[in-house]
Amino acid sequence: MALWVEYQGGNYNGFQLQLNQPTIQGALEEALARFTGERVRIRGASRTDSGAHARGQVVDFLTSSRHPAERFAPALNYFLPDDIRVLRARPVADGFHSRRSAFSRVYQYRILAREAPSALLRHTHLWVREPLDAARMAEAAQSLAGTHDFRVIAPGHPKDRSAVRTVSRWEVNPAAGSGWEAGTIVIHCEANGFLKQQIRKANGILLEIGKGRQPPELMRQVLAQEKGMDAIPLLPARGLCLMEVKYPEGAFDLPPAETG
Repeated sequence: MALWVEYQGGNYNGFQLQLNQPTIQGALEEALARFTGERVRIRGASRTDSGAHARGQVVDFLTSSRHPAERFAPALNYFLPDDIRVLRARPVADGFHSRRSAFSRVYQYRILAREAPSALLRHTHLWVREPLDAARMAEAAQSLAGTHDFRVIAPGHPKDRSAVRTVSRWEVNPAAGSGWEAGTIVIHCEANGFLKQQIRKANGILLEIGKGRQPPELMRQVLAQEKGMDAIPLLPARGLCLMEVKYPEGAFDLPPAETG
């Protein structure tokens, strides 16, 4: 079974299960146990950071429950806290793996750049008082596209695991219009995978560039290991949201013998 899940992560220590800590995985597994009577272990498409959010997280798990798929979302939402919601569920083939079957993840990081903070956006946006030069940030972000070894901006990544990732998009766009989100800059990030804290650290570089404290070429220089990461902040997780996980066509289809 696969579930599509959204959550506001401010009250959780990330997605992945942790002993004696509230996590998204723990809450979902507890809700599944209460609904199905089974203790199951779920797998997530992306292990979002502590405090990060999701609109399009995908999880999968094995179940022998006879409940139809259409019952899972409303039943699980009954048992889940209000800041986690299952949007839909569907049966999938045994070979489906929410993480390994995906070919890309799409994240957004939202920054509110204006003089006054927001009461409405304080849990989902990073507020900065200074004006930001989005054009300079967008110029620097172009260096992130392509295939790179990102270990330099994720120093805690295990040495025995590859840090090479392929980025298909890293774009910086001011929010359109003059409404309640005026002053928001949205950073769109899409890749076949991300290292832990990679997005928040890379966007920390972009923020320093947007403030005029660093030149746009710093991003290229960091990736080429020509310059270090001194004084570059790790941005708070509250501005980060997993928007979508993309899969090849037919990835969810059951083989003919399993249909019905």
